Amino acid sequence: MGKYAILFLTYLTRVLEFIIAVLLACGIIIMTFDMAVSIDALTNLSIYPNYDDLLTGCFNLIIGVELIRMLYLHTPITVFEVLLFAIARQIIVDHSSPLNSLLGVIAIAILFATRRFLFSPFDETDKTIFRSSQKVYQVNRLFGLSIPYEEKSDSLLDVFLAKANEEGADIGTGACVYFSDFGLRIAKMRDGKITRIEVIRSIQQ
Repeated sequence: MGKYAILFLTYLTRVLEFIIAVLLACGIIIMTFDMAVSIDALTNLSIYPNYDDLLTGCFNLIIGVELIRMLYLHTPITVFEVLLFAIARQIIVDHSSPLNSLLGVIAIAILFATRRFLFSPFDETDKTIFRSSQKVYQVNRLFGLSIPYEEKSDSLLDVFLAKANEEGADIGTGACVYFSDFGLRIAKMRDGKITRIEVIRSIQQ
């Protein structure tokens, strides 16, 4: 019973996050349209403070967009970007005291240091499933990767098995081998044979 309750709550939270993201996106679209319509008023030099209003509106919209990405991606990078824009907005728009501005700059530096030294290269990835017989040189050309191969006829399966044998890894669905900036995972097996291999590509900048 508890297992089904957990599954239900997991599904419910995903649905609620999707609904919130859609509502937020609709609000941002309306606000963007409203800003475009009222751009004449924002650029009228007789109205003060027009530039601050423009900056505030743009930062609010950008933070909203990043929140949408955070809701459906659930990655550390999206959280980092939301915090980065929020702190930048505080420094640039609010025009607070020099001490607060300095604290904001320090906070941004801490964020970048955290991303540089604490984030894993595979916190942000792109995943694509190929047939196990897919030629390695074709995947390299398609994604700009450097999957090692000895001959042009080598397939993803050949590379995976060579790396798995080198590391002594077990062969089964979900088994992974990792290189410096990418990984290979068995996505599907049929009758004991590997039929699909997933290329996990790090896209962290």
